[in-house]
Amino acid sequence: MSSPGPTADHHPAAPTSTEAAIERAMVRIRRSQTRRTLGRLTTRDLGGPVDLAQLDAVFAVDEGPDLPGEEVTVGLVADRLGIHPSRASRLVAAAIRAGQLRRVASQADGRRIHLELTDAGRELAQAAHRSRQALYDRLMRDWSQRDRQQLARLLTRFTDALTNISGDR
Repeated sequence: MSSPGPTADHHPAAPTSTEAAIERAMVRIRRSQTRRTLGRLTTRDLGGPVDLAQLDAVFAVDEGPDLPGEEVTVGLVADRLGIHPSRASRLVAAAIRAGQLRRVASQADGRRIHLELTDAGRELAQAAHRSRQALYDRLMRDWSQRDRQQLARLLTRFTDALTNISGDR
């Protein structure tokens, strides 16, 4: 049986199941991401103009390689951000010009280039992480530590399952 569609006045029906409530929450999260709410708040907290797409590239490099012995490349940045490699290359080049990333010859294969954070890039990533974590702390200020831990555990479990089923990194 399908769920009810929009009501006559074009408002979606209230969630009638757990899955519907999760769907609604995910739609709200996606809308917030589209508006770049976290990015704008992070930029404000960092006290200066930060190119959010460039910051995403810095975060992608900050994650490090997926497996031991691998290196972070422009291709991995593109995969992590879900963008075309040419777009990733432009973002990486901008972050290099801004002094946040550097290209380094691969130790495994001198013909290959991998990416590393500079000290400035590391400081930017750390400041942005602190800003976001402080925001989460403010959003959950009335939550118990147990509730916070449960959200972290369940959200990680959910995103791991999503990654496994979709094949995304």
